[in-house]
Amino acid sequence: MSDEWANEANTFGNGGGGSVYGKNNDMGGGASTTSASTDVADRTAIISSRLKTIYRKHVLPVEKRFRYDYFYESPLLTDVEFDSKPQVMLVGQYSVGKTSFIRYILGRDFPGQRIGPEPTTDRFTVLLNGPEERTIPGNALSVHPDLPFRGLERFGVSFLSRFEGSQLPSSVLKSVTLIDTPGILSGEKQRNNRGYDFTKVVSWFAERADLIILLFDAHKLDISDELKGTIDALAGHEDKIRCILNKADQIDRQQLMRVYGALLWSLGKTMTSPEVARVYVGSFWEKDLQNKDNADLFEAEEKDLMNDLAVLPRQSAVRKINELVKRIRKVKTLSYIIGYLKQQMPALMGKEKKQAKLISDLPQVFRVILKKHNLSPGDFPDIGAFSAKLKDVKFSEFQPLKQDQIEHLEHCLTVDIPKLMEELPSEKDTPEALLRKMGGSEAASNPNRENVPMPTQASKFGKGNDSGGNNPFGYNAENQESYWALQDSAERLYEQFQSLGPEGGFLPPSVARDVLTKTGLQKEQLRQIWNLSDIDRDGFLDHHEYVVAMFLCDAVIQKGRPIPAVLPMSIVPPKKKHLVKGKVETSDGFDGNENRMTNFSRS
Repeated sequence: MSDEWANEANTFGNGGGGSVYGKNNDMGGGASTTSASTDVADRTAIISSRLKTIYRKHVLPVEKRFRYDYFYESPLLTDVEFDSKPQVMLVGQYSVGKTSFIRYILGRDFPGQRIGPEPTTDRFTVLLNGPEERTIPGNALSVHPDLPFRGLERFGVSFLSRFEGSQLPSSVLKSVTLIDTPGILSGEKQRNNRGYDFTKVVSWFAERADLIILLFDAHKLDISDELKGTIDALAGHEDKIRCILNKADQIDRQQLMRVYGALLWSLGKTMTSPEVARVYVGSFWEKDLQNKDNADLFEAEEKDLMNDLAVLPRQSAVRKINELVKRIRKVKTLSYIIGYLKQQMPALMGKEKKQAKLISDLPQVFRVILKKHNLSPGDFPDIGAFSAKLKDVKFSEFQPLKQDQIEHLEHCLTVDIPKLMEELPSEKDTPEALLRKMGGSEAASNPNRENVPMPTQASKFGKGNDSGGNNPFGYNAENQESYWALQDSAERLYEQFQSLGPEGGFLPPSVARDVLTKTGLQKEQLRQIWNLSDIDRDGFLDHHEYVVAMFLCDAVIQKGRPIPAVLPMSIVPPKKKHLVKGKVETSDGFDGNENRMTNFSRS
C-alpha cells in the first residue's frame, strides 16, 4: 500500500487543477526564483541607499566639524562601504589553521595561498569573487573604486606592500568577502619589524567586519602580548567574535575537556566582556578526524559555525543599520565633548594653561558632560587615547556646538532609522507584508536560498556521504528516513498556506476547519483526515501537516481512494517520522476504533 500512496503523492497537484489543489498554486517555476532573488537584492540596496542618505545629510557634516576621523582614527565613510558584501575576518596566532579553514570553506585552493607549520601567511589577504584567478597588489586594491579599502591608505606603503587581494570564481565569495590575516607572533623583534601597526589594522577591519573568527590551536593556548593587544583592539565588537578551538581531533576526550576549560579561563582574563565567549570545537579542514571519540560533538559544532556563516547575507542590512547607529551615538558624544572644551576656553589670555588643565581633568569633564546631556558611558571614547589626541590640537581652533546638528542626529536615531527597521521582516507582519519584505513566496518558504553555500562532509566524521541531502532532486524512496513523497507539492502549496494567515507558522483549528469543510467531504471523513494530518497532536496544522491534509482530501475527492487507518511512512514529513514509528500500515478504509477528539472537532 505504501508504494501506491507514494505514487498518488507524486501526482498530487500536477493534474488538471483539482478542487482541493486549486488553480492558483503554480509557483512560477524558475521565474519566481529570479524575481525573489531580485527582490531580496533590491531590499538590501534600498536600505543601503537610505543609510547613505542619512549619513551624508546629517552625520557626515558633524563628523567633519568635530574631526571624528582624527579622534577615533576612523576615516569618513564612502558609498562603497555601505554597498559592500558582508566581511569575515580570521585572526589567530601562526599555524592555527586560518588559511586551511578558508580553503575548507571555499572547497579549493586560492591564488597566493600559503599553508605550513611555520608563520607562512605574512600579509593581509582579501578573498574576492571574480571571473579569473589572480592576485591584486595592495596599492591597487586601496584605490579600486568598487572596493571598500580606500581607508587603508592611511597605514602607508609599508602596510600596502603586505596587503593583497586573491580573486577567484567562487559561489561562497559571491555573497561574502573573506579576510586572512598574518599569524600573530610572540617575539618582540618580529613584532617590531612588521613595519606597520598590526593592531590598528586589525581594528580597522574589525569595525567593518560582520563576523570575526578568533582561532586557537588545541596544542598552544598561550596568549602572547601581541595577541592580547589584538583582542583588546576588538573591544566594542564582542558581538561579532566567534572563537574556534581547532585541531581538537588530535587529543582525546579527557585532554579536550582540560584544554577547553583552560581556553575559557585564558579568554576570561583577556577579554573585557563579562559574557563567556562562544567557542566552537573541532577540526576545521577537509581531512578525516584523527581521533573519532568526539566525532558527533565536532559535527554538531561545525554545523553551528557553518550556520553562523551561512546566514550573513540575510543579516547584512541589519548589520549596516547597527554599525551606523553605533557611529551616530559616538559622533553625538564627541560633539558634546568638543563643544564643552571649546566653551571652557578663555577668549584672550591663558589658553595653553586652561587647555592643559582641561586635559588633566578629563575624567571630571566626561562626568559633567555625561550628567548634563544624559549620555551613556559606553558612548565615550577611551580616556587615555583621547587625552593623547587632545595634546596635539588647539582647543581654541575647535568649532562650537550647533544644537540643530545634534537635533538632526537625534532625529536619525529616533525617527529615520526606526522607519528603516520597519522595512525588515518582523513577527508582527501580515503574511502579505512578510512575503513582500522577504522577496516573494520562494524566499519566505526557503529562507536558506539566500544563504552562503557551506561545506558538509559526512565522511570526515566517519559517516557515509549523505548523497540525497546534497542532491538537488532530493532523496530517493530507498532512504526511508529522509524521503518524503510530498516534497514537491509542499513547495507548490506554500503560497496557498501563507495566504491563510498562519500564526507563528501554524494554522489555528478554526481556520483549518473552514478550509477542510470547503472540500465538501463528510464530517466523519474530515475527522479522520485531521487525525492523520495533525501528526504531533497539538491541535494545529503547520505547513507540512497542511500539505498532508490537502493530499488526503485530494485522494478521496479526485481518486475515490479510502482514507488509510495509518498514514503511510512515505507521506509522513521526515521531521515527524519518529512520531509515527511502530504503527502498522493497513490497506483498507477506516479504522473503526480511530475516534480521537481534537481541537479541530471541538472548535
